[in-house]
Amino acid sequence: MSLSSEPTTPSTDSFDLNGFIKTFTRRWVWIIASVVVALILAYVNIRYTPPKFAAQAKIQILDEGNSAPELGVFQDLNVFSENNNSRVQDEIQVLKSRSNLIQVVRDLGLNVRIISMGNILDSEIYDTDAQPFKINFIAPDSIVHNSKLQFFINPSTDTTFGFSRSEDAPMQVYAYGKNIDTPLGDVVILPTKADLGEYRGRKFKIVISKVEKVAEYYRRALTITPTDKSSNILDIYLEDQIQKRAQTVIDRLISVYNKNTVEDKKIIADRTSRFIDDRIAEISTNLSSVDKTAEDFKTGRGLTDIASEANINLNVGVENRQELENTTVQLNIASSMKDLVDSQIGYDVLPSNIGLSDPSITNTTARYNELVAERKRLLKSSNEKNPIIVNLDQQLAGLKRNMQSSLNSMTNNLNLRANSLSSQLSQINSKIYSAPKNERALRDITRQQQTTESLYLYLLQKREESQIAFASSSPKSKVIDNAYSSNSGPVSPQKNTIYAAALFLGLMLPLCLIYVRDLLDNKIHNKVGLEKIVKDVPILAELPRLSKKENKLVYNEDRSVLAESLRILRTNLDYMIKSGKGYGRRNLIFITSSISGEGKTFLSSNLAMVFASTNKKVLLIGADIRNPKLYTFFSGKESDKLGKPRRVRDLGLTEYLFDESLTSKDVINPMLVHTNTIDIIYSGKVPPNPAELLMSGRMKELLFEVSEKYDYVVVDTAPLMVVTDTLLISEFASHILYVTKAGFTERKVVEFPLKLAKEGKLKGLSFIVNNVKSLDLGYGGKYGYGYGKTLKKWWKFY
Repeated sequence: MSLSSEPTTPSTDSFDLNGFIKTFTRRWVWIIASVVVALILAYVNIRYTPPKFAAQAKIQILDEGNSAPELGVFQDLNVFSENNNSRVQDEIQVLKSRSNLIQVVRDLGLNVRIISMGNILDSEIYDTDAQPFKINFIAPDSIVHNSKLQFFINPSTDTTFGFSRSEDAPMQVYAYGKNIDTPLGDVVILPTKADLGEYRGRKFKIVISKVEKVAEYYRRALTITPTDKSSNILDIYLEDQIQKRAQTVIDRLISVYNKNTVEDKKIIADRTSRFIDDRIAEISTNLSSVDKTAEDFKTGRGLTDIASEANINLNVGVENRQELENTTVQLNIASSMKDLVDSQIGYDVLPSNIGLSDPSITNTTARYNELVAERKRLLKSSNEKNPIIVNLDQQLAGLKRNMQSSLNSMTNNLNLRANSLSSQLSQINSKIYSAPKNERALRDITRQQQTTESLYLYLLQKREESQIAFASSSPKSKVIDNAYSSNSGPVSPQKNTIYAAALFLGLMLPLCLIYVRDLLDNKIHNKVGLEKIVKDVPILAELPRLSKKENKLVYNEDRSVLAESLRILRTNLDYMIKSGKGYGRRNLIFITSSISGEGKTFLSSNLAMVFASTNKKVLLIGADIRNPKLYTFFSGKESDKLGKPRRVRDLGLTEYLFDESLTSKDVINPMLVHTNTIDIIYSGKVPPNPAELLMSGRMKELLFEVSEKYDYVVVDTAPLMVVTDTLLISEFASHILYVTKAGFTERKVVEFPLKLAKEGKLKGLSFIVNNVKSLDLGYGGKYGYGYGKTLKKWWKFY
């Protein structure tokens, strides 16, 4: 039989889809077990994971002008000219701010939780109607809100309950309404129902957490997003273990946000009103003084209507005087504002929209007030050393310097303008001075009176506008949808998703492990796998793996898988012998392997038994003189029925090769094993020079002699890769059966005998696969080994 030029390279011409699928289907039990375990774990996860419910709301961020048309007094605030998207993002940060959520937690008391303890899963009681008792703290809220504590309560009767600081500590009995000493101070427990029978025997855990920690949890859990990039409408989403609490938190957050916005606007309006009231009181006094001066002047000099006499001359300077009056009004307001800014200590809101014509001062004032409001809000939950507050202080200081600089520039410009107008007016008045002195004096008084009165009326108008703004302050947002839940079921854990993921992982994990294991596997497992490597070199049989209870030697009536596989091997060998395939005398069968432990002695013994069952003369020679094991297979009562004397039985191949006086008859041991008679030459004692003994001519003489006397001569030789003993006598072999062990022999090891066969050192090479699992048995195992037996199906258990 010809050998391939590259016998060790597996064929990759076609992909064996059936074999690939069989790699997985043969391990279907593990795949199903993995899926079942994954589904069970998914069920346990779903069963004992606290469910979470979702709540969502929708609000619209309103433009300041749309929300309150009456707030014209605040139109100087430039915040409404910003980019819409940036403004919405800013409002999202304000809405989700830490201070807002701290206020929500305090208002709803979310830092105090009552938990009903179960055997595995605890459940929190949020609804006050379902809570069995109410907890009152004697300590101030500031201490409770910044403390952490937990204790346990066990209602025993309608008037008493058990109390303990730890879960395993013994309960101390207290009466409802009695003070209980805790690290937070005294605590009073009051029942919410007259009959607490349904709560008896249940243990409740009360957990008090820091308000800031709870607020931070909800700040992270909240999701606020605009419905569109250019939209003012925001979607607010929150998941919580209690559906009602999620809705309540969202609604209260919106309420706190709107309330803080209105309060900020009212603070600015109040400050503006106070400033205008102070100016009105001062100007009213000045106006009364001017009116009194005019009255005294006319009374003392007996004047009535002087204006008609100087009408012609005064008309020329009317326009000039009007402009001077406007300039004087602006100068007075600017000076007052400048004095207020210069005298301000700390940071407080400044009056806005008081009539200054310079828009930069108005915008700066509006920005200054906005930062002051933000600073006050942050100080509620922080201190002045906070980096955010320090940053705000720096911005406020910069805005204040800008206002001072602008006011200085404005007053200087107005003074120059007033001086210029006064100079022009002096030229016009030079014509009036030719009129009577009384007319000039009265006109000066009237002019002062008009100037003071116009400023007085202007401030009265602004005060009314400020009061309107105060009364009509509205929130920044409009609630489109209050908090609601889109469905009645929890949003997590998602059963379908978890089961689908568990099913996927349950399938993929064993499949991947099987694939990787098969990919990394470099062992021979059956005849089919070995054929891909050896190609044209014949594989005569594959032997099944035996259990500990099965017989190691076959007998005539044996119907086991091992017996049938050995019969197949015998048939294949007979065919090769009768067809003339082989070398030399054709009945010398050498059995070897790569290393010890692959089953060559096991095969040698059973092959001899199978040949002997056909009434043929069979000789079994133990040629592995370095590690003899043949005697272990024929040492029992069933294997040595002839009972030869111990003296003869102790002689073996070693003694024959060493002692030339011994003949073959001296070392041959006739054996009756079960009902078969075979002759055996044991290995004998282990010699110090086994290779030299095998190279002697005595070995050749023995093999030629016995080949003439016996129908079959089976020689158990030494492992091929470990020692050279087999190669020394391989030239005498008719057939060399190379034993590989399934799951033990590596594919690369087979390269060695194939290489020796290619070089002509091993003649008549054939392979045997030993120790094959029942699932891995190839063609014969699948179709033939069960012939004649009644086999139960795997699903039948009887």
